[in-house]
Amino acid sequence: MEINEVGEFIRKEVPDWDNDDVSTARFKAFSGQRSDWESKYQFWRDLILKIARHLGVFIIRPTEVKNFWFNRGGLNPLCLDHVLFLMYNEGDIVPVGDLVNPSTGLVSQFYRKVRNFVLRSAANPELLLQDHLILMPLEKEKAAEVVEVLCESHWTSSCVITMKRFQDLCGGLNEATAVLSYLAGIGTSRYLSINKKELIEGVKVSLSPATISKISSLDCDVLYLIWITEKLQQQIDVIDQRHDVSRKAALASLNSGNKKMALRHARQLKLASESREKCTSLLNRVEEVVNAIANAESTKMVSEAIQIGAQAMKQNKITIEEVELCLEELEEGIDSQKKIEKTLESTPAYIDIDDTDVEVEFNKLQFELQDENSHLPTSKVIDSIPGGTYAIESSDPLSDAFSNLKLQDDKDMNPADKDSGVSRGTSDSKQVVFEAA
Repeated sequence: MEINEVGEFIRKEVPDWDNDDVSTARFKAFSGQRSDWESKYQFWRDLILKIARHLGVFIIRPTEVKNFWFNRGGLNPLCLDHVLFLMYNEGDIVPVGDLVNPSTGLVSQFYRKVRNFVLRSAANPELLLQDHLILMPLEKEKAAEVVEVLCESHWTSSCVITMKRFQDLCGGLNEATAVLSYLAGIGTSRYLSINKKELIEGVKVSLSPATISKISSLDCDVLYLIWITEKLQQQIDVIDQRHDVSRKAALASLNSGNKKMALRHARQLKLASESREKCTSLLNRVEEVVNAIANAESTKMVSEAIQIGAQAMKQNKITIEEVELCLEELEEGIDSQKKIEKTLESTPAYIDIDDTDVEVEFNKLQFELQDENSHLPTSKVIDSIPGGTYAIESSDPLSDAFSNLKLQDDKDMNPADKDSGVSRGTSDSKQVVFEAA
């Protein structure tokens, strides 16, 4: 654990951490009614959880928290023991010694639970601080993370994994014991073990909120097969390492001109390749068996679901024709949704258009409209406007609509833009400009 990392994180989370006056008030022991120091307790509780979450741990040592996390120039918070004891009483902290070991028998587990319940009320703060402590909010987050990882690699409602795999997911032996104890306590995991010349331990985990089923002989067989796959994979990794070493040695022998030693390494390469092929073939066969078992379980679940559906149809007096009609309507709705999504995907994105291009196009429309108005008998100039500009009265609605358009104010337009909207005739003819009404 990096002390500097913890210090930087604390200063980031608590900007006034280095303020002597504020820190002195925080480091004082609690006194008076709880309402007087409730805010300080919440501050220390939340900060402990934030630091542990930042470090990726949920098992802490009280001495490390006091002497390293919150040490300011040799000063430690006097209220920290009280904070940890309150967190213990409120269920946010559980000593590692109070864990219920799922690998023990039911009688032993029940005795442990009763013992913890009786001793909780008479807990000694000094004894509490001598043990490793589990932060329950973070343990629950870790358990949810482990289940999520298993859901990504399994598509059944439950799965069986080896204890080694479970420990790797949890981050260690102590962490796995704590997570397994929590999951077993809420009924979503079970410990199992088999003896095959050596003890093989595993965990059956529910990948849904439903309670896990009891351990069956099939679960034990699956655990053994999964244990074999892990052993074969480890053996393949060792063979690959030896293959690389032999290959490098053979190349070095060839470069040095020692053909006899190069041939020896070549034989080792050949043996390593053959061993890898055998292990890979066996591994594939075992994985096929495991997948076949998983498929059989899924088929069983589907069959049970069909039976439940048939019973529901009978109870509610629903005919097969009505079910087929609902399915057809559902398929039509899905097809319509897919068509809409394809249409939206094929629709081109909006492209920005330059204002200059718009002005050019608008000026073309002005010229076309002016040419059309010059041939219409109903258009006439009615009033003269100072500056040589005249208004046009037309009975054509399209002409009226365009005559009411104005892209820019005259004061913002360039002289060249103004001239583009002017129709010139002979020297004696009147100059006409289309302006917004």
